[in-house]
Amino acid sequence: MRNLVVSIHDVSPLTQASCARILDDLREIGVPITSLLIIPNHHERAPVSEYEDFQGWLKTKVNEGHEPILHGYFHARSPKNTDAGIVKFTNQVYTAGEGEFYDLDRSEASRRLRQGLNDLEFLQRPISGFVAPAWLLGFEAEAAVRHVGFRYITTVSSVDVFDGLQRVSLAWNQGLSSRLRERPLLRIAIHPTDREIPMVWSQVKSVVGSALVDRRPLTYEKFIANHLDSTES
Repeated sequence: MRNLVVSIHDVSPLTQASCARILDDLREIGVPITSLLIIPNHHERAPVSEYEDFQGWLKTKVNEGHEPILHGYFHARSPKNTDAGIVKFTNQVYTAGEGEFYDLDRSEASRRLRQGLNDLEFLQRPISGFVAPAWLLGFEAEAAVRHVGFRYITTVSSVDVFDGLQRVSLAWNQGLSSRLRERPLLRIAIHPTDREIPMVWSQVKSVVGSALVDRRPLTYEKFIANHLDSTES
């Protein structure tokens, strides 16, 4: 049977209420587990270390089978005086200033990654995945992700597993068009604001429901483990 990964982006104390409603709705339509993309200090306004209620809620969800993934540290990228051309468009227009790991140097990226993992230690389980805010991950930042020890990243178009010094793309693109119906993995990304717009949320639920007809829901972590097991057997 083919697979479905539903990921919830921007999980933080600032979005907890919307994320909780999303997970409740998904469970009702047949998605009991998701991959949760967690921001340790959302826009420098919500350090998870200071929100015990959020910690308790998230720990419960992880214990239920949801996968925690590190999703940047602040998520936001401050504009720079040197931004120009495509860099300025990408960061200030296309992503509205949310591409935190777009051009971090290796040292700063490593510092934020380690701090993020430290902040999420209360979950008491390894975190193997990293997804850069807005899927924008620069060369130096990717080197830091690899060095810190993450097992995989996702981009807009693929799931990439680090295998030693190599980055191996599993090459299953995200999308909902007919040309992707036969692919082993379908990825559906949900943002907290999607739940607050009735027309959008109705459409999301319809897409997820259609996917469940011939796909099983699982997390990125489980999908990767299954894939690697199958290639080794």
